[in-house]
Amino acid sequence: MGPVVEPNRVRTTAANRRRGAPIVSKAVSTQSEVADDEGSTATAPGGETSTGPVSTDEAFELLSNQRRRYTLHHLKHNGEAVELGELSEHVASWENGTAVRNVDAAQRKRVYTSLQSHHLPKMDEQGVVEYDERAGVVELTEEAGELDIYLEVVSGRDVPWSQYYLALSAVNAAIVAAVAVGAWPFSILPDIAWAAFVVTTMVVSAAVHIYHDTSMRLGTNAKPPEIRER
Repeated sequence: MGPVVEPNRVRTTAANRRRGAPIVSKAVSTQSEVADDEGSTATAPGGETSTGPVSTDEAFELLSNQRRRYTLHHLKHNGEAVELGELSEHVASWENGTAVRNVDAAQRKRVYTSLQSHHLPKMDEQGVVEYDERAGVVELTEEAGELDIYLEVVSGRDVPWSQYYLALSAVNAAIVAAVAVGAWPFSILPDIAWAAFVVTTMVVSAAVHIYHDTSMRLGTNAKPPEIRER
């Protein structure tokens, strides 16, 4: 026995074809897609504003865009509500590697439009900023203000901190082993001297690491960390 076909459906389709009407398939989506600056698409959660703390996924999504990173940096560094025009000038100056006073009208307008129509509404929906579109003012929410966000920018000539600590631990372990067996020239100095050396290297490295992380935190200095690392 062959497959059963619904007669009504067959007749309707055939009639549509005879009249030349196209057969259209519609897909209904519960989420809207907004085009981002870099040509990718981001999904906006139906216009609802998040009221809870910023999740890890939301933080990574926000930080994936340079203009949003620059926005967060300026808001955290400024510490109060900022007008959209002022924010646009600072973001444009960092994007173009120039001083704020040298930003031209086209550069400012390009950033202004992008922030106004896409980035700030998106950040507002995720509960990171409070954006008053009518007044043109934006400020960080309490949840975003409590975030300690830092960027680790590693150039081709630098070594990540994880690899540095691994190498330092290997060197110190070799020193401890050499001192334990009395190998020369480690036997020249007393054991307490080598112990002090090992502890000092770890303490100094940790202090430098803390200073580096603090300087790379968004909002710490006048310029974003990725600008200072160029």
